[in-house]
Amino acid sequence: MKVASVLIPLPVPEAFDYEVPEAFDVARGDQVAVPLGPRLIRGIVAEARETTGSNRRLKAIDHVLDDPRLPERTVDFVEWAARWTLSAPGEMASAALKGLRAPRPRPERRVRRVGDRSPARPTAARTAVLEALGQRSMPGPDLARAANVSSGVVKGLLDEGVLEAIEIEAIAAFDAPDPDHAPATLNPDQAAAADAIGAAAAEGGFKPFLLDGVTGSGKTEAYLEAAARALRADPAAQVLILLPEIALTQALIERISHRFGAAPAEWHSGVAPPRRRQVWEAVQAGRCNIVVGARSALFLPYVNLKLIVVDEEHDGSFKQEEGLVYHGRDLAVARARIEGATVVLASATPSLETLWNAHQGRYRWLKLGARHGAAVLPDIKLLDLRENAPDPQTWLSQPLREAIGETLLKREQTLLFLNRRGYAPVVLCRVCGHRMTAPDTDSWLVEHRYTGRLVCHLTGFSMLRPKACPSCGAEDSLVSVGPGVERVEEEVRNLFPEARTAVFSSDTVPDGKSARALIQSMADGEIDILVATQAAAKGHNFPLLTLVGVVDADLGLRGGDLRAAERTFQLLTQATGRAGRADKPGRAILQTWTPEHPVLQALAAGDRDAFVEAEMAEREAASLPPYGRLAALILSGENAQAVEKVARELAEAIPNAERLEVYGPADAPLALVRGRRRKRLLVRADRDVDLQGFLRVWLSRVKVPASVRLNVDVDPYSFL
Repeated sequence: MKVASVLIPLPVPEAFDYEVPEAFDVARGDQVAVPLGPRLIRGIVAEARETTGSNRRLKAIDHVLDDPRLPERTVDFVEWAARWTLSAPGEMASAALKGLRAPRPRPERRVRRVGDRSPARPTAARTAVLEALGQRSMPGPDLARAANVSSGVVKGLLDEGVLEAIEIEAIAAFDAPDPDHAPATLNPDQAAAADAIGAAAAEGGFKPFLLDGVTGSGKTEAYLEAAARALRADPAAQVLILLPEIALTQALIERISHRFGAAPAEWHSGVAPPRRRQVWEAVQAGRCNIVVGARSALFLPYVNLKLIVVDEEHDGSFKQEEGLVYHGRDLAVARARIEGATVVLASATPSLETLWNAHQGRYRWLKLGARHGAAVLPDIKLLDLRENAPDPQTWLSQPLREAIGETLLKREQTLLFLNRRGYAPVVLCRVCGHRMTAPDTDSWLVEHRYTGRLVCHLTGFSMLRPKACPSCGAEDSLVSVGPGVERVEEEVRNLFPEARTAVFSSDTVPDGKSARALIQSMADGEIDILVATQAAAKGHNFPLLTLVGVVDADLGLRGGDLRAAERTFQLLTQATGRAGRADKPGRAILQTWTPEHPVLQALAAGDRDAFVEAEMAEREAASLPPYGRLAALILSGENAQAVEKVARELAEAIPNAERLEVYGPADAPLALVRGRRRKRLLVRADRDVDLQGFLRVWLSRVKVPASVRLNVDVDPYSFL
C-alpha cells in the first residue's frame, strides 16, 4: 500500500499518516483533503512512500485538491522551521498556506462586442465607443472614459445587444522588472558591495552577507543593483526584501518601481486578503519576481528564489512573539540555505549575533563607511539634564528649545524622538496612590489625551478616563505622570504656536495609508516639528530634517533586559541618523540624566566599535548570546495553582546536561495578563549544546494539562 504523511494546518505535534487510494498519484507538496474526526480538512503531503502494511487501519485521503503544489523546498523550510522553533509542523504549514486560504478576488465585469452586430441607430458617440473597444473586452466605466462619452451610451449598446457583459477571473499581472530601466549611480563602496552580492546571486548557492553601512550610506541602492544583476543573469529569478515595519514598504516600493520600471508585490497584514491570494498564486506560478513584505513573506511558495534581503536586520520587529514564535532574520538565513540562495542582512547598527557571525567569517562583511553624496553624519551632543533641567511639568530643556527655534528660523525641520506612545505612561491618584491598571493584567494603563481614554498597550483594553479614583472615590484626584509623544506635542504647540506640528506613532497613523500620507507631508516640507516614536526612526529620508532632539535618551537603558544597551544604541543611532541626510548638515541633541553611560558616550563619539567591544566582552563573560544560547518556557493559566503545579513538575523533570543551566521557575515580570497567571523558566546553554534536543527530551517528561498553556521561545528577545 502507499502511505502519505500529511501536515495538518493545526497545532498538532506531527504529520498524520493516510492511505493513498490506488487512483491517486500524490507527491511531496501536493494539497489534499483528508478526514480528521467528522470533517474533511486541507493538508500538505510531506512524504509519500510505499509500505507492506500497517499495524493500524489508516484512513484514506478523500481527494487531491486542485490548488497548486507547494515547491519541495518550501515544504523543507516549513519542516525545518518547526524543528528549530519547537513548533507544531502544522502551524508552520498553516503559515505557508495563509495566502491560499484567502478568498479569491471578485471576477472583473467587462463588456465586449457581440460578433459584428451594429447599432440600429448609429450616432457619433456610439461609433466612438465601438472604435475604442475594438475586439477587446474592457470594464464599462473605462470604456466610457476611453471613448469620452457618458456611461449611458455604453448601457444603451448593452441593452440593444450590440455589447454583452462578461465576467473574467481577476488574475494579478506583475510586470517583469527591467534590470536596465534606471540604474543608480553608485560610489566605489556601493558598487563593490552590489557587484559582490549580485555575482553571488547570479552564480547560485547559499552565500550570506552582512551589508554594514552608516545611516544614509545608500544600502538600498546597493542591494537593488545586486538584484538587478541577479535578474540579468536569470530573468525568472525571484527576490524577497523583508522590512520590519509596514510604514516602510511604500517608500521602498516606489524606489523599486522607479529602478525597475515595474512595481513589486506587497505582502503584509495591511494587504487585503483577496490581493494576498493573488500574490501567493503569482509567486507559486513564477509570475512575480520581486516581493516586498513583512516577516511572514518568508513562507510564500517561491519557485526560483535567488536573493533575500533583510533590511534593518537588527530590528526587534522581526521577532514574532505571539502565536507562532520565530525570528524572521534567522529564518531568512535558513530559507536562503535551503533554497541555495544569497541572503543579505543590511543595517547601520547590526545585531551582535550578526556581527559575531561576520567576525567568525560565517558571513561575508561588506562595509559602507560614508554617507552617499554630499551628506555627512550628524553632530551628536549629550545634554546633561542635571545642569539643564526642564521646568516642572515640562520635558524640553532650554538648550533644546533654543535649538528648535533656530531650526525653525532656518526653515528646516525638527524631529523630537520619544519612544513612548500616548500622553502619559502612568495615571495615579494623588490621594491614595492607586495606579490605574488594566483589569486582570499587571500592565499600567496609558493615558491617550486625543481620545480621552486609558489604554493597555499589551492587551488592547481601553476605558474612558474616570472622574473619580476607582479605589478611594476621590473626585478629580487622578494625575498624569511622565511624558508620552502627545504630551510632548502639547508642550511644543505651546512653545511654538506658529509651527506646523504633527505626531507620528502607531496611534496617530494606525494603517499604511495614513503613515504614507504623513511621511509624504514630512518629506514635502509641510511639517516643521515631528514628534515621533520609533515609527519614524527607521529608514525614512527627510531632506529638510536637520535637528533631532531625543527627549529621554535614558528610557531604554532602564530595567534588566539582556539587550537593553544594544537596543538603545541601535534605536538612538537610527533616530539621530534621520538628521542631515541631504545637503544640509544635521545635528542631534540627546537629553539625559546619565551622560556618563557607556552607550551614550559611544553614541556621542560615533564609536560603534568601542560599544560593540565592551558589550561583547560582557556577553562573553556570562556566556550569553552570541556566545551562548537562550530558550524560555512560559506557562500561563487562569488557575494559579495549576500553573504552579506544572512549573514544579517541569523543574523536577530537568534532564541532566553539561554546559547548560535552567533558571526558575519564577513569576514572569508581567505575572498576570488577561486573567492568566504566568511563570517562566529560562535555559542558558553553550553554543555547541543541542538546545532543541534538550528541550524535546525535557518536555516529553511532563504532561501539560489543557488548562495550562506552554509556550516555548527559542532565542527570546522579550523577557516580560
